Amino acid sequence: MRILFIFCLCGSFFSAQAAKLNYNLKPVQIALDTYILLGKSEDFTLKNGGNVVNTAFVVTKSGVLVLDTGSSLRYGQAMREMIKKVTNRPIIRVINTHHHPDHFLGNGAFEDIDIFALPDTIKGIKQEGEGFTDNMYRLVGDWMRGTEPVLPTKALSEKDFSLGQHDFSVYALQGHTEKDLALFDKTTGVLFVGDLVFYQRALTTPHADIKGWLKSLEFLKTLPFKVMVLGHGELLSDKRGIEQTENYLRWLEKTLEDSAQKGLAMGEVMQIEIPENLRQIALIKKEFQRSVVHLYPRLEQEVLQFSHEK
Repeated sequence: MRILFIFCLCGSFFSAQAAKLNYNLKPVQIALDTYILLGKSEDFTLKNGGNVVNTAFVVTKSGVLVLDTGSSLRYGQAMREMIKKVTNRPIIRVINTHHHPDHFLGNGAFEDIDIFALPDTIKGIKQEGEGFTDNMYRLVGDWMRGTEPVLPTKALSEKDFSLGQHDFSVYALQGHTEKDLALFDKTTGVLFVGDLVFYQRALTTPHADIKGWLKSLEFLKTLPFKVMVLGHGELLSDKRGIEQTENYLRWLEKTLEDSAQKGLAMGEVMQIEIPENLRQIALIKKEFQRSVVHLYPRLEQEVLQFSHEK
């Protein structure tokens, strides 16, 4: 199906645009040896090519650690070329924080390197990678040319490891997906949280477990980080992102539970007004409506089941 879709996209528009498909990745140094590539706080579009994610890399004396590989083979290739301009040290380890497409579909550019992820993340990519990839082709078209879902090759456990002079701690958390990896560089105080924390960009919930997510956020608060790198949104040096994510999740959970108890239809729930303190968040209305689709049917079913058991 993907081959047919690619063929359909190879018309005059995409041929004319092919030379312009450049992510223009620009590394921003945020700490000793540590760089991030900031994505846009937008949905996937033909214009942005899926560059809506923050990725990162750490240049250690032993080699380079890459954290997430972006949304396409083209992104991964651009990332790799850009790293060469920053350092001549080899890339020796790649980590995927979770199994959503914008975080692993660049893996194809790193197939000669060990790619690590939590076991449940590898399982998720194996189960859903093809579907994610097909959907990304539909959303961003020719930016995806040549992209295939490439599985991580190494299972990562929750433990400490060192690369060069950097000491890292791995945390296997949950909530945004079944398993979400957070990586803490104890040497620099930089905490990479993947999509567990969003700031000024509405969070996404296709695999969300709100209660588990809130527990993960409580844990992240305990870490002595100096800088927090989010999967989406700006760089932070405090807990604003955690607090905003918590506030939205608590409101979302209560709103959906109350709506289910009242017997509201899904369309009615989608029209509920967003609280004033959350309205300034980018894409908030659209992501709320998506969350209703993702999460509300299960709550409705639970209410019906409870009513029948009474």
